Amino acid sequence: MSGEDFRVVVVDDVSEIAESVAQLLSADGYNVRTANGAVQALALIREFLPECVLLDIDMPGIDGKELSNRLRALYGDDMVLIAITGWGLPDDRLSDAFANFDHYLRKPLAPGLLRKVLPPVSA
Repeated sequence: MSGEDFRVVVVDDVSEIAESVAQLLSADGYNVRTANGAVQALALIREFLPECVLLDIDMPGIDGKELSNRLRALYGDDMVLIAITGWGLPDDRLSDAFANFDHYLRKPLAPGLLRKVLPPVSA
């Protein structure tokens, strides 16, 4: 699969974080867009139809947990959802926040870990 074919959306309310993750993914050959909140993300995802969405859990308004609920209701398992968060390891009281996610990565994101959960793309 070429990078142009594999679309990723990065959702984080801190635009600098969203942009830095997007730059990393773009350098690896992925077709990346960013959104700085859930409402913007829903509109972008509806238009862009990514294979993967990386989203922050702790966002104001509609948080990442609610956004993941909405994405699963709209798209089922057709896209990979990856939680990116500063929260510690999930425990029993937090586990429901991660129920809809395929993967969970802690901030700051280690490029090597991100590369392990995304499929490689060819140039």
